[in-house]
Amino acid sequence: MSYEQVEQAWQLSEAARDIAGTLSADPGPADYWTGFFSGSDQVDVERTLREGGDPPSRIFLKSPYGLRWRPEEKDWIPFRHGPVEPLPV
Repeated sequence: MSYEQVEQAWQLSEAARDIAGTLSADPGPADYWTGFFSGSDQVDVERTLREGGDPPSRIFLKSPYGLRWRPEEKDWIPFRHGPVEPLPV
């Protein structure tokens, strides 16, 4: 897995912060799901709906990374959901 995939997860997290004001007065996971994440080509929609909760508080990307909701901060932070594979020596 590449550093580029980590960067993509961070960029999606930052984009979610940028659109927060357009969703509702106090957006939560359901607002972000319907207003942003469900339409992203980076999101594994089937896995997110299956394993992310209701409403999804974990967003699974098509890479080994995803975003999880932090209720205390009311934002999304990347996490790794795929296996870590060592680089060949």
